[in-house]
Amino acid sequence: MEIEDHATRSAYHSHCLHQEVIAIRMRPFIDCAEVFPRMVRDLALELGKDVRLDIRGGDTKADRDILEKIKAPLNHLLRNAIDHGIESPEERERLGKPRQGVITLEASHKSGMFIVTVKDDGRGIDLDAVRKSVVEKGMVSQEMAHGLKQEELLEFLFLPGFSTKKDVSKVSGRGVGLDVVRDMIQRVRGTVRIFTNPGAGTTFELQLPLTLSVVRALLVQIAGEPYAFQLSAIDGALKVPLEEIEVIEGNQYFLYKDKRIGLFHARRLFEKEGQGAPQTEKEELSVVLIGDLNHYYGVIVDSFIGVRELVVQPLNFFVGKIQDINAASMLEDGTPVLIIDVEGLIRTMDGHITSGSRASTMLEMAHDETNKAKRILVVDDSITVREVERNLLTSKGYQVDVAVDGLEGWKAVRKGVYDLVITDVDMPRMDGIELVGLIKGDPELSSTPVVIVSYKDREEDRNRGLEAGADYYLTKGSFHDESFVNTVRDLIGSP
Repeated sequence: MEIEDHATRSAYHSHCLHQEVIAIRMRPFIDCAEVFPRMVRDLALELGKDVRLDIRGGDTKADRDILEKIKAPLNHLLRNAIDHGIESPEERERLGKPRQGVITLEASHKSGMFIVTVKDDGRGIDLDAVRKSVVEKGMVSQEMAHGLKQEELLEFLFLPGFSTKKDVSKVSGRGVGLDVVRDMIQRVRGTVRIFTNPGAGTTFELQLPLTLSVVRALLVQIAGEPYAFQLSAIDGALKVPLEEIEVIEGNQYFLYKDKRIGLFHARRLFEKEGQGAPQTEKEELSVVLIGDLNHYYGVIVDSFIGVRELVVQPLNFFVGKIQDINAASMLEDGTPVLIIDVEGLIRTMDGHITSGSRASTMLEMAHDETNKAKRILVVDDSITVREVERNLLTSKGYQVDVAVDGLEGWKAVRKGVYDLVITDVDMPRMDGIELVGLIKGDPELSSTPVVIVSYKDREEDRNRGLEAGADYYLTKGSFHDESFVNTVRDLIGSP
């Protein structure tokens, strides 16, 4: 009895200490935002515009490290809104708007997340100009561009060097833009989305964790072991009756909000089949819903354990990389728990689908002796960049397969035969430098030419890529001219 009482008291004191540590780290949003009013006033004056910055939610608290790391992205978004979004006083007057433009910077808490929005009442994003620009740059065909939804078009704005502006100013238009903003936000496990209403303004929404050291997570059981999904990274957890599961071409689906959601078994994804207690036949499945604006997946787990606050601990260096796991934690009873890398898991599931379609294509090619097109593997964790490269190359007659990161790329080159590999540098799980090293270090693959395409154009990065064995190092700005395609032709010739 005394031992149980001691354990209870220890757990209580540990919890209180943990809460105090979190409270000490939390700072009000105004600590981050107080530098912006003067910057907005000075820049508006320089550009001949009348702009008011309205800061809301200044008392909203978040981890001081998060506040420090989002200063630069917010500074860029505010400058972007003044330069691109807010019209001149004369133009606003002609449009029936107040002469003074308003930018609203707001912080709030929502569903355990720290939400920051930058909203202006300016001209909005010219979607037709974006559509025209992606066609002119050869990123997509005109027919495909007309079929793109608004959210798909806006994704192109996050490409390195992408701009619809013809002129270059001190403020913007120099090719350093939203790609850097997204990269900085992702470094703190956040996401950024754009919403625009042409003629009425644009909103950027940043979704961020409240703290980098503690996460609220859904604990699940997979093959008898606890795993954690960060609540901020999932779209829901639900029980799906077996009678609602449909099977199409051997794959399981269920309907959710009028959308067909593909199902993947967590035991299979984490290679846990045959481990733990055998799965018993149930009347309903425990499903974690994950995904993005374009598509969702359902991950079938053995059971839901509950929601917990977990102290995040990086994986031990000696453990090395674990596929689709980005951190670890420990439960109150000392049980270790792995925290799932949801973005990585989505890429893995994308890869399963891509591999399936690739196998189908290869099968069809085996029966089509007339198809002699040279095969290229594109490896990039950005779906937009992958599609840009795929469209550029297929339009020239090459056959293109894609992989969603270095690990999937390494699997692909060992299974298929490729004339060329094109890879990004910064990717989760396995980066492009490591992929190049593996390819060039394999006796059977070492003769395969490899091109690195990165948004970084620093000499040290270029040397690092070439030292790893890459045949060429290009920047993603090369999409906008013929240097990208010319490099491919130099290495493997015409299709």
